[in-house]
Amino acid sequence: MNPYAKLITLTSLALGTTVTISSNHWAMAWTGLEINTIAIIPMISKSHHPRAIEAAIKYFLVQAAASASILFSSLINAWTSGQWDITQLTNTTSCLLLTAAIAMKLGLTPFHFWFPEVLQGSPLTTGLLLSTVMKLPPIAILLLTSNSLNPSLLTLMAIMSMALGGWMGLNQTQIRKILAFSSISHLGWMTIIIIYAPKLTLLTFFLYILLTSTIFLSLNTSNTTKLSTLMSAWTKTPMLNATLMLALLSLAGLPPFTGFLPKWLIIQELTKQEMTPTALATALLSLLSLFFYLRLTYFSSITLPPNSINQTKHWFINKNTHVLIAILTPLSTLLLPLSPLILSTL
Repeated sequence: MNPYAKLITLTSLALGTTVTISSNHWAMAWTGLEINTIAIIPMISKSHHPRAIEAAIKYFLVQAAASASILFSSLINAWTSGQWDITQLTNTTSCLLLTAAIAMKLGLTPFHFWFPEVLQGSPLTTGLLLSTVMKLPPIAILLLTSNSLNPSLLTLMAIMSMALGGWMGLNQTQIRKILAFSSISHLGWMTIIIIYAPKLTLLTFFLYILLTSTIFLSLNTSNTTKLSTLMSAWTKTPMLNATLMLALLSLAGLPPFTGFLPKWLIIQELTKQEMTPTALATALLSLLSLFFYLRLTYFSSITLPPNSINQTKHWFINKNTHVLIAILTPLSTLLLPLSPLILSTL
């Protein structure tokens, strides 16, 4: 991509995210979402591959429909209440329409259908932006309107997202699709607690960004997109694969890694809200996700592939390991002892 075009695109992404997060007016929030959508499309389609073009078209159509629904929801609310403040969402129809639109923006079940396909058709660096930065504006809107939304509907969508994210990731061999279903499952964890503890949702989201960034940057360095390539990457970059294994275990939520902290706190908060059956369901559904994370770690570091003569050999281009990986890996695995300090800020 042309450096000037890349600069404009990244600046537009930062601008759109900032506008949406800092706005109190529905029109400004909608404008920021549209700037974000238009900015990310050239990054999805920059390879000019038919799959990348298909992913860009799917992303544009879904996001345009979701943005139109958000605008329509705000118009209905303004028509009935006479004001455009985001926090003053009082109309029931507007609340339901906004919930559906934000779920479509985020990729929550049952509006998840576009996300795995778009992530599969995007480069790994663009997939990292789609999984992290592009989720921030919709989550900000969800946080601002959480007091007006239906708790039962959000809980149902969250449990469905956890179940589908874990179940659909079991039979995947493409790593980007596995990470897409992982994102859907983690969004379910964030959504289920957003009404009761908004700060905990933000903590979960920021830790998810930390863990996902580590994994995407490690995969991009080793040029790994499939399980078969991941198995053969062990002999080329053993240290990177070992740190990738630890980051995957942390994303799975296993103690004593960082990823265990948000799940532990969310289950604890659900229990405090007298939602013990819901907490039990979330804990059991996390086992589905744990299975395919363990499969990834098994293929990345624990086993070596069979030396078959007929096996197709993959080209491996030596890349310099990004300095961010060295910074993010300790953070994504060793933050659990800081739990008391983090809890004091909630």
